[in-house]
Amino acid sequence: MPGRNQMLSRDRLVVVVGLIAPLALAAVLVPFRSSFANTDAALAMILIVVAVAAAGNRLAGFVAAVSAAAWFDFFLTHPYEQFTINRAADIETTVLLVVIGAAVTEIAVWGRRQHSAASRRAGYLDGINEAARAVAAGDSPSALVERVGAGLSQLLSLRSSEFQYGIAGIGGPARLEHDGLVTLAGQPYDPPNGEWPPDLGLELLVESGGRLRGRYLMRPGQRWPAREQLLVAVALADQAGAALAASHPAGT
Repeated sequence: MPGRNQMLSRDRLVVVVGLIAPLALAAVLVPFRSSFANTDAALAMILIVVAVAAAGNRLAGFVAAVSAAAWFDFFLTHPYEQFTINRAADIETTVLLVVIGAAVTEIAVWGRRQHSAASRRAGYLDGINEAARAVAAGDSPSALVERVGAGLSQLLSLRSSEFQYGIAGIGGPARLEHDGLVTLAGQPYDPPNGEWPPDLGLELLVESGGRLRGRYLMRPGQRWPAREQLLVAVALADQAGAALAASHPAGT
């Protein structure tokens, strides 16, 4: 949890910066406000909002946008030192500060999500490739089965995972199918409210060459993983099946 606490502290810090930085910039520009167009000052404010949005979260970006508009109005538009605007052009500039700041924030949030998703996908592929290399290198099936089990636990945030040789369906668990969907008693199953029931197991069959090799009996955590994570789990189980097939080609 230290990592999460550090992230929360960083997010709070960026929100504070988003609140204070536009005020500081406006105060710096006060002595020069009569020598340049206030639209130039608005552009400088936008740079602050962009920097905060790039470094922080959505809240920080919105706070920076509103702060920039407020202090631009107070310090850099007539009448000065009042939250009042007399000219239509200044009203438009102030509104644009908020709108552009919000738009930049949303773009930054979207970019971070895309980067995070790409990083996750790269990690998933690395896990599959590592298992495939282990199969090709002739690692012992038991070691690979354990490695895949550990990978599943990390990938799906499982409470527990156990590989059981040669069985399926025992205990009436739900089943993770090879298309990434989950079934229970042969019917599609979606965890209620996206939360997996603590008393319901989830099995992932390990098969190869049409033969059942065993299953991973898993206890998912409360938060249900995304579909792409489930598909990666299936791919990992296929690698375990390939290893078991190589060691026991004639049976389960």
